[in-house]
Amino acid sequence: MAEEFFEAVRRVHALGAGTPETAYYPALNTLFERVGASLRPKVLPVSQLANTGAGSPDFGLFAARQIQKGAPRPGQAPERGVVEVKGVADDSLFKSTPKQLTKYFEGYGLVLVTNLRAFQLVGRGPDGQAARLEAFAIAQSAPEFWSLVQEPAEAAKSVGRAFVEYLRRAFTQNVALVQPKDVAWFLASYARDALARVEAAGDLPALKTIRTALEDALGITFEGEKGDHFFRSTLIQTLFYGLFSAWGIWARTTPRNPARFDWHSAAWTLHVPFVATLFQQLTAPKHIKKLDLVEVLDWTGETLNRIDAKEFLKRFEEGRAVQYFYEPFLEAFDPKLRKQFGVWYTPVEVIDYMVARVDRALKHDLGISDGLADERVYVLDPCCGTGGFFNSVLRRIEANLAAHGLGSAVADRLRSAACNRVFGFEIMPAPFVVAHMQAGITLSNMGAPIPDDARPGIYLTNALTGWEPHTNKPLPFAELEEERASADAVKQTRPILVVLGNPPYDGFAGVSSNPEERALSNEYRKVKKVAPAQGQGLNELYVRFFRMAERRIAEKTGQGVVSFISNYSWLDSSSCSGMRERYLEAFDTINVDCLNGDKYKTGKRTPDGSADPSVFATTANPAGIQVGTAIVTMVRHQDHQPTDVIGFRNIWGAGKREALAATAEADPATLYESVAPTLPMRLQFMPFDVDPAYFEWPLLPSLLPVGFPGVKTSRDEFLVDVDRDALERRIERYLDPKTTDAELAKSHPALVNTTERYNAATTRKALIERKYQLGQIVRYAYRPFDVRWAYWDPDTKLIDEKRPEFFANAEVGNRFLTAGVRNRMGVYYKPQSVSVLGDHHLVESNVSIFPARVRQDTQNVEPNLAKSVKTMLAERDLTSDQLFDHVLATLNAPVYEARYIDALRVDWPRIPIPASNETFARSAALGARLAALLDVEVAVDGVSRGALLPGLSSIGLPYGSSYEVTAGWGSVQRKDSGTRLIMPGAGMATEREWTEAELEALRQIATRHGLSLAALLDVTGDRAVDIEMNGTAGWRAVPSKVWSYTAGGYQALKKWLSYRETAIMGRPLRGEEVLHFAQTARRITEILAMGPALNATHDEARADAIVWTARDETGQVVVDDND
Repeated sequence: MAEEFFEAVRRVHALGAGTPETAYYPALNTLFERVGASLRPKVLPVSQLANTGAGSPDFGLFAARQIQKGAPRPGQAPERGVVEVKGVADDSLFKSTPKQLTKYFEGYGLVLVTNLRAFQLVGRGPDGQAARLEAFAIAQSAPEFWSLVQEPAEAAKSVGRAFVEYLRRAFTQNVALVQPKDVAWFLASYARDALARVEAAGDLPALKTIRTALEDALGITFEGEKGDHFFRSTLIQTLFYGLFSAWGIWARTTPRNPARFDWHSAAWTLHVPFVATLFQQLTAPKHIKKLDLVEVLDWTGETLNRIDAKEFLKRFEEGRAVQYFYEPFLEAFDPKLRKQFGVWYTPVEVIDYMVARVDRALKHDLGISDGLADERVYVLDPCCGTGGFFNSVLRRIEANLAAHGLGSAVADRLRSAACNRVFGFEIMPAPFVVAHMQAGITLSNMGAPIPDDARPGIYLTNALTGWEPHTNKPLPFAELEEERASADAVKQTRPILVVLGNPPYDGFAGVSSNPEERALSNEYRKVKKVAPAQGQGLNELYVRFFRMAERRIAEKTGQGVVSFISNYSWLDSSSCSGMRERYLEAFDTINVDCLNGDKYKTGKRTPDGSADPSVFATTANPAGIQVGTAIVTMVRHQDHQPTDVIGFRNIWGAGKREALAATAEADPATLYESVAPTLPMRLQFMPFDVDPAYFEWPLLPSLLPVGFPGVKTSRDEFLVDVDRDALERRIERYLDPKTTDAELAKSHPALVNTTERYNAATTRKALIERKYQLGQIVRYAYRPFDVRWAYWDPDTKLIDEKRPEFFANAEVGNRFLTAGVRNRMGVYYKPQSVSVLGDHHLVESNVSIFPARVRQDTQNVEPNLAKSVKTMLAERDLTSDQLFDHVLATLNAPVYEARYIDALRVDWPRIPIPASNETFARSAALGARLAALLDVEVAVDGVSRGALLPGLSSIGLPYGSSYEVTAGWGSVQRKDSGTRLIMPGAGMATEREWTEAELEALRQIATRHGLSLAALLDVTGDRAVDIEMNGTAGWRAVPSKVWSYTAGGYQALKKWLSYRETAIMGRPLRGEEVLHFAQTARRITEILAMGPALNATHDEARADAIVWTARDETGQVVVDDND
């Protein structure tokens, strides 16, 4: 909106033919229309209002509901006020209040004054008289304004958002606020303004003192620019939540004193002295003036006075502050920070379910008949956020006490519980403030308000530290010192019996933890029998909370309950095998409610293909969070016995919350199936179905011990190209000192964007000044069936991850296969075969690339084999190439994936080694053929070279002569860093029946592979697909399963096309590229047609597999005995 406005006024000004004022009305009218359309209800601007006795202002702002059905209402006043416009150089209305402006105010109640570069609201002040309200300045002078709008996009980037938000506030200035989400938006808008002012103020001593105090008290460090932003953002959030909470206290007071809310004299404390100290530091006159916050806090106070308190509190007091206020506030204030916080409204159904399961466990497993109401039960939510679990526990206590006949005495029991044995820990001041407010609301609604000399047991503290006696560094604020001491007393002296909550999934950008925290997750790297951790999963923050809870219950109290909802990856992650082993030892019962809803593993789809949103989905965010989630409830008895089984149930689909609510009180025996975790499956806490014989086969790395990650350039757009000449020209230009960085930035912004790992200027300087140019342009397997050219250089971080060991082995005429151990999609990617350097996204995630041979030194190249495997092959007169090809054939057999998918989600694939040399040789021969078909660098007679094999000439037959790709196969998106992303589009593909001639060609293919036509159609597709480049050219008769064929997680043919859209590549396809697409379709057709033969040979190898007897201490079959 802002950019469009700036461009419009720039054009009018540049013409030099307009009047100083009215010539700009169309631009203002369009701006007002766009802003008004974004509001609910909409606001409609009307220019040149009729004179109804108060004069004729330039614009009137009408609410959409003022539009009459039938005859219009003459003389209708604009509900949202009027606008008076002056020329850009005219400041008269900003320096005084002329008679005409007073007349407008008296007639319309609200006037927005503007000279295009500045805006000022004039409305009713506290005394009922005309007062200057909110103001906004785009520029301080006319020359500055005209200079600014010469670059409309840059002007919009610097002030556009704040400008449009100001207008949205101005257009709703006289509207009473009722909905919590509307109040949240207004406060977030003012908070952004306040944050900008605080950041502009720099490092004031007051801010530094608060920062140091929080770092010392919480055991964290705000690091770098992100840490600075995080700290200041946290302070502003705390200030505004405190302001809102103070309004809440005032609004509930009867009678209200003063009659209007005044933030200057507001009751800030919320029963927490440190919060008062924090506000005093921020709002003290000597500080607030430097921070320039008075004005914006005055505006905020006026907005709070516009709230219809009775109606607002009726909605807000339903106990869902996060859903109605906190989450929408943070989404509007700073959506990136919200994502980092992991602030997601934990649905009340989830919270109440978990509290109910804990309460049942206390009663039925631990023999505590009153459950959570028993005064011996100490409860902790170590990451309480805004207090959802804290309040649900209080409600459960109230329900449990209902049958005790306590009458009004129940209020004392509730207050005692809230202050002395139900605890919440929160590390961030902002949600901590909201949690106190929520607790106060909940207790007041229960008839148990907290007296002024008490407080709920919610503490500002780091839940992961301070559990053992220690010496603390003195803090500059006595109130914060008291807060820390109170939290430490809970950690070190209270016999916590229940730990529950929703731990954060990840850390906060710019905030570093301390060794005590990191030691928590490191404990799970220690294993006894299960395979050690692989990958980085233990680094996730929620793992530390699990360890803290397990240690508290199992090692300190000795009995109790842990119930967390979290990222569900730990249930089967190879990183978390030690966690699972520990829990089987530490707890008597473990029950898992798997809530699924994962973007990566299932695409948020149920097994039957219907929608499977996250349980955290809301109306505003219907998908919810991206990762799947699960609730785990673990119980340890006083007379503890380890368990070897867990209870498990899957909950799928859109009705998760209802399913939880309906089963909250159910007997666990009726809910869960029994799952016995096993060592070969790394003790995964999920059901599985794998033939036990599979685990007698060696793992892939035991046969081929050396593997490499793929190369990661992080600058693909510059360093990778389908055209060698174009790439050479780019590199020459980059290494030419006459080319400026600014010139490079225009064509390749990511190249000159400095990051933590890459300094653009010093990298380029070093490469230009280098005595010898060591870079090379090499063939590069970029995506499946898509080999390009890449610039590879051993020095600097121009290439992010160079993988020199991979590069060295690609030089020796080698060949490679791709494989992975787990991936974020939770699926199995059949190996590809390449013979050149490969990209790390050759497979969608977690690729490892295994060479057939390994360079030992500059002279020697040896087969990539474990020592015992080399011996076995020599004894049987088999070759390393045969083993390599047998591996490729085995792992590409369609039946292999179907049979072993559960195991493939957990660990590396395993390979059956047949006792029969004949079976081994047949499998290897199929693998050799498969390797050639998968590698587009290898010409295959009859497929990509020479006369085609019978039937293949009809597959993917090119037609047309214009090779512009304009059918919408791909589009460009830019990340904030400037990195270009190519996103696949829908394109134009038509599925149809096969013609008789095409069916005859397919019969020839079937005959060559020893198949019936029906069998061939079953594996390649019973429909034909015609693929269009544009309206006049494309490829005909691609079998449907060839078109949908995936490799490395990509739809191979479509992925290739997405990069070749003419608008992306900058030219049409060449003839050889059109033919490459056809040849790839034919390669895939041959690969799919080999499926039955691959299955049959795999069945033979499986039935004849040698049982390997070498095992490690965990019982895993091992083959690698290299020394």
